[in-house]
Amino acid sequence: MGNGTSTMDFNTRLRRKAQSVNYSLQRILDIQDINSGLKEALKYTLGTPGKRVRSVLLLWCCELVSGQVNSDAEIASAAIEMVHTYSLIHDDLPAMDDDDMRRGQPTCHKAFDEGTAILAGDALLTLAFEILAKEINQPAVAVALIAQLAQDAGASGMIGGQMADLKAQENTGTKELVEYIHINKTAKMFRCAAAMGAICGGATQNQLDCLCEYGLHVGLAFQIADDILDGTASSEQLGKTAGKDLKAEKCTYPAVIGLEQAREVQEKLTSEAVEILKPFGPKADTLRQFATALLQRTK
Repeated sequence: MGNGTSTMDFNTRLRRKAQSVNYSLQRILDIQDINSGLKEALKYTLGTPGKRVRSVLLLWCCELVSGQVNSDAEIASAAIEMVHTYSLIHDDLPAMDDDDMRRGQPTCHKAFDEGTAILAGDALLTLAFEILAKEINQPAVAVALIAQLAQDAGASGMIGGQMADLKAQENTGTKELVEYIHINKTAKMFRCAAAMGAICGGATQNQLDCLCEYGLHVGLAFQIADDILDGTASSEQLGKTAGKDLKAEKCTYPAVIGLEQAREVQEKLTSEAVEILKPFGPKADTLRQFATALLQRTK
């Protein structure tokens, strides 16, 4: 990339940023006065070794527009990770995807029980909005962040995509349907991360629009990579059950358009994401590397 930073350096920076998200999550959880059994389940699910890609994207978008990560971005990064983790807990339940493993460990309902898992997911979702309401410095910024997260994680975003995904198993998928599912279920939460980071950094409308478009592109590319890995990687590599989508006849890009074409779509989205960042110049090199790293991921 433009600044000559190696992939190894990038991966190290990615891990360090993910670690800073872990610290924020731990700090927030430690000060919560909640039922001990519930707190144990929250610590378990937030403590599993996730990649934190949405949270890291948020932090880097804030850095891009303002030159640094501020305390608002740290809170927002924890909030989006809580919402993402809640979605995974509920997604793994028997009524949904029915999975036993997540991030290399037993899923929440396996480590505890179904009731605890449902409540742990509920608690994370509401806690995310509580910390945005209480800990963001400016009320107008807090309102903007809450609105963005509610929109992209809600019925017209992630939850709508999940519903379409559930129903899609009952009929033959089309390219339009799989795109609708993936944009809503996954890409909008990446857009949300980019937007929240931009908002925390005090972005202009043009910068915000640009980063939202970038987020949608990398989010969709990320989900296609997920679909491809489901059919080509091992459960050990993924930290979750491999081949489940294929077995469940889920509506995925490889299932609908084939593996090679899915890879082509993913590469096109990645190069478009890199192109979208042009107005930012070399300052956006980290986000360019982020897009490329998602394309090359193996887990």
